[in-house]
Amino acid sequence: MIRVLVVEDEPVAADAHRLYVERLPGFEVAGVVHSGGDALRFCEREQVDLVLLDFYLPDTHGLAVCRSLRAAGLPIDVIAVTSARDLALVKTAVSVGVVQYLLKPFTFASLREKLERYAAFHQASGEVTGQAEIDRALATLRTTEHTSLPKGMSAHTLEAITEALAGAAEGLSAGGAGSAIGASRVTARRYLEYLADNGLARREPRYGQVGRPEVWYRLRSG
Repeated sequence: MIRVLVVEDEPVAADAHRLYVERLPGFEVAGVVHSGGDALRFCEREQVDLVLLDFYLPDTHGLAVCRSLRAAGLPIDVIAVTSARDLALVKTAVSVGVVQYLLKPFTFASLREKLERYAAFHQASGEVTGQAEIDRALATLRTTEHTSLPKGMSAHTLEAITEALAGAAEGLSAGGAGSAIGASRVTARRYLEYLADNGLARREPRYGQVGRPEVWYRLRSG
């Protein structure tokens, strides 16, 4: 069994990641922590093979956690699970030992593919006969196909909704988000709910003069 530590400061997202891992054969959740310091302490006292690591933590950056793991000589692999989109950051992540990079928000199918590829790499053993076998072993970590969002959703619209939320300090309603990207209120709500369900946005009831409160959405930091 591959023992996985989930490191995520948002409780909703952390619980979602835990449930995802628990659904996959060959993997077990070693623990769930919400800060970099707790992650390092956990890895020092428990057996951990793989860390699902958010980069934006309340006490430190995920890259610092990676460097500390290496400095301690702990043979633990890292898959970054983050909303960080800066290519310079991605390059730095690779340099400190991150074996996979999964961009939020993502589906269960996306994480499953990453973990299954990691498992194939992790379980490979024995000596190779030549360069071709080494290349094939390393290639198991690289995703070649695109894993889609839920049926009927597009990455372009999801990105547009995310950018609209990022530019709205006070948050947006479904109607406001739809107007911002030129989509219907129903369409915008579906994407907003997807972001909220994956821990990328939070729901906030807003009370008007009369009637039921309207749900607004605000992008979570990091």
